[in-house]
Amino acid sequence: MLVAPAANAAAPRAAPAAGCGAARGAVTGSLGTLVTRHGIPGAAAEATEPGCGRWTAARGVADLGSGRPMSAGDRLRIGSITKTFTATVVVQLAAEGRLGLDDPVERHLPGLIRGNGYDGRTITVRGLLQHTSGLPDYTESLGRRPVGEWRFRHFEPRELIAAALKMPHPDRKWHYATTNALLAGLVVEKVTGRSVETEVTRRIIEPLGLRDTYWPGDTTGIRGPHSHSYFPDPERRGAGRAGPGQQGRQRLHGPPLADGTAWNTTFGGAGGALISTPADVNRFYRGLFGGTLVPARRLAEMRRTVPADPRRLWPGARYGLGLIASPLSCGGAWWGHSGTVPGGHRALGAITPDGRSLALALTKVPDTDRAEAAFRAVVDRAFCAGSRTHQPKETP
Repeated sequence: MLVAPAANAAAPRAAPAAGCGAARGAVTGSLGTLVTRHGIPGAAAEATEPGCGRWTAARGVADLGSGRPMSAGDRLRIGSITKTFTATVVVQLAAEGRLGLDDPVERHLPGLIRGNGYDGRTITVRGLLQHTSGLPDYTESLGRRPVGEWRFRHFEPRELIAAALKMPHPDRKWHYATTNALLAGLVVEKVTGRSVETEVTRRIIEPLGLRDTYWPGDTTGIRGPHSHSYFPDPERRGAGRAGPGQQGRQRLHGPPLADGTAWNTTFGGAGGALISTPADVNRFYRGLFGGTLVPARRLAEMRRTVPADPRRLWPGARYGLGLIASPLSCGGAWWGHSGTVPGGHRALGAITPDGRSLALALTKVPDTDRAEAAFRAVVDRAFCAGSRTHQPKETP
C-alpha cells in the first residue's frame, strides 16, 4: 500500500538509484507505452542523477503534420507548474518580512473577496498557496464554454476571480483552484508594486539562467523550437482518425485531434501561463530544493503538507505551498508539481530528497484514467528503477 508523507515530517528518503542505465531504460519504455498504447503523439523526459549526470529520452513526434521526432529540448506550456514559481516568490517575500503567510488576504487586497459567502478576511495567504482557501476554480466554469469563445481572448485576473466568486462553494476543505494562484499573484503585485510576471522573472528565471522559460502574455504562439500540442477536435467528435506517430510511421487511432499549440494563456496567468522546457523545469526544482531560492526554514514551510483530494489530484498526493508530495512505490516520495493546459500540453517536474530530478512533457493530455496513471508511472519508474521491492506494472 502506498503511504503518503506525514504533514510535518522531514522529507522521506527515496529509493537509491541502481546504476546509471536503469532509470533511463525504465523511462524510455514508459514513454513508449504512452505513445503506442495511450495515443499520446509525443512524450519526452529530461533527468539528472547525482553521479550519472543529465540524460534525456523521447518517443513519438513533436508535430503530427511533419512527423518531426519529439525532443526533450523543445519548449512547451507547463501549465500549473507555474504555481510553484508564484508560490516561491510569495515565500521569498515572507522571508523578507514584506508579508506574512498567515496574513488575511483582505489586508493586501481589500474588498476583492466579498460576496456569495466568500470573505477575504477569513482566507490567509497560506490558504491560497495550499488550496485550503475554500474558493472555487474558475477554470471549471470557463472550460464548459465552447473553446472558440475564449481560446484567443485576453483575460484579466480580477475578471476571472469575479467569475469564481459567483460559483458554488466547494464541498471539501482542500480544493485545488487556479483562482488561488491568481490571488497570490495579485498579492505579489500589491506588496512589490510590480507584476507577478516581473517578479518571477527577476527573482527566479534570470538568477537561475532559465533561458527557455518566459511569460507569453497575449502572444498565442511559442517562440523557438517547441512541440505542438493536441486536444480532441470539438467539431469532429465521434469520427475516427489516423495520423503519423513515432517518426511519422506509426498510426495513432482514436478521436480526431485539433492542434492546440496556439492559445492565449492569460486565462492561466500566475497559475498556469509559463512556457519552459524539461531542462529548465529541472533546474528550477533543483534550485528551490538546493537552497538557492528560499531559506531552509521557509522551504520547510513549503513542504509542510495537507492531504489532497484524490478527485482533484490522485490517490496518496499531499499538498504544501505550491508543491505536491506524491508517494513512490519503493518508499519515500517525490516533490514537485504537474501541469495541464487545455490545448494539450501535459507537464510534470519532480525531485527526490537525494537530488534526482525528472521533468516530463507530453503533446496531449491523457484522456483516460489508465493513461493518466501511466503518465505518473513514468516518475515512479525513474526513481524506483532497480529497487528490489519494486517491479513496476501499469495501473489497471
